[in-house]
Amino acid sequence: MKTKKYKIKEAFYTLQGEGFHSGRPAVFCRFTGCNLWTGLEKDRQKAICKFCDTDFVGMDGENGGSYTAEELTQLIVRLWNNSEITPFVVFTGGEPLLQLNEKLIKEAKKENIEIAVETNGTILPPQGIDWLCVSPKAGSEMIVQQGQELKLVYPQDNALPNEYEHLNFDHFYLQAMDSEEQETNLIKTIKYCKSHPKWKLSLQTHKILNIP
Repeated sequence: MKTKKYKIKEAFYTLQGEGFHSGRPAVFCRFTGCNLWTGLEKDRQKAICKFCDTDFVGMDGENGGSYTAEELTQLIVRLWNNSEITPFVVFTGGEPLLQLNEKLIKEAKKENIEIAVETNGTILPPQGIDWLCVSPKAGSEMIVQQGQELKLVYPQDNALPNEYEHLNFDHFYLQAMDSEEQETNLIKTIKYCKSHPKWKLSLQTHKILNIP
């Protein structure tokens, strides 16, 4: 039986830049691939998510490559490099749930790794995730309706914040869309949060501070 390998764009030690865990040291592990966009500019206008600014194509980033569950877990431990504090990994993408499965989660738990996942909510997650952050995208079918954090990029046509407020999440964040209208989007996002205090503002501090 062939051993499953996970295709990783990049993996590195940094600070979480946005949402609830903003400022927290973490190992970021970015899977290749997404089900809402190929990642190629030539396909952007026909993609479901047209505003994504993340490079998740190929395995040419820092520590990119093809790993077994055991190999990827040991890479995370090496990148964390601190035996006194519980390792914290953020599995992201692209769409990490295209690849992340219970085998990798179980392997990570052998090393006592705390697991966070950032997903678009279109794929049901496996068991064992400690922190699930869902970022809905207009035009996609959001089937994950509970978790720890809902982080909505704002504004999106056909994805209004009040459409998600009934869902079972502990925290609700709005994050201004990073585009040519970013300054205007930020003003709109701040205004909405002030008027609707269920929502908290999420800033992409890693971009503001130029943290990899």
